[in-house]
Amino acid sequence: MKKAALITGASRGIGRAIAGVLAESLPVVINYRNDESAALAVQAEIREKGGEALVIRADVADYEQVRRMFDEIRAADYWVHTLVNNAGIIRDQFAIMMGLDAWHAVINCNLNGAFYCVRESVQTMMARRAGNIINISSISGLHGQVGQSNYAASKAALTGLTKSLAKELGRFNVRVNCVAPGFIETDMGAELLSNEKMAKLLELARQELLPLRRWGKPADIAGVVQFLVSSQAAYMTGQVLEVDGGLSL
Repeated sequence: MKKAALITGASRGIGRAIAGVLAESLPVVINYRNDESAALAVQAEIREKGGEALVIRADVADYEQVRRMFDEIRAADYWVHTLVNNAGIIRDQFAIMMGLDAWHAVINCNLNGAFYCVRESVQTMMARRAGNIINISSISGLHGQVGQSNYAASKAALTGLTKSLAKELGRFNVRVNCVAPGFIETDMGAELLSNEKMAKLLELARQELLPLRRWGKPADIAGVVQFLVSSQAAYMTGQVLEVDGGLSL
């Protein structure tokens, strides 16, 4: 079996950028939930550059779909050496007005989905005494955000999961780290900007609070992930790296 990287939510945005850079050094598995054409486009780009890429549809919020995804990965003669838990959704609303469906949808995808993928991949990593897990969190999970109690809670939990897993798995040479992006120009970011009030707040933050005076690009996050899974970060585990242009200073 060949080692591979699994990136959840890899058909667009940050996940797509991560798949592109990791494909430079090992085969990648492009997970997606809805947009098959976008996932296939990522696969085509990687193959054009000489890389290997496998596309698998699965909703990570559904454990049975995650289990079947790992069956497909093994059937393709790969094992997951690098897991990037990137899939995530937002359902913003003030907590007092938030419906239970919005709460559970975000927790199930952002947190439970990450745990399901860890559960299915980690035994092989332990047996082979090698592996990397990267959880994509958010500065909302570290500092909170108005209207994002569900999202912030899910991302804060990922940081706790990261640190606990790092302590459990270090003896097996499996490293676990976390990246906490700030505002990144993606489809999810565009969804936030569609709210006029939020768009004004974000523009004010960019002009007055952001030292670098620009929002992040998916490539800014992908480069950090590429570093974390490389041998240059071999002595790093349990870390939470804020990649936010200085917004949280």
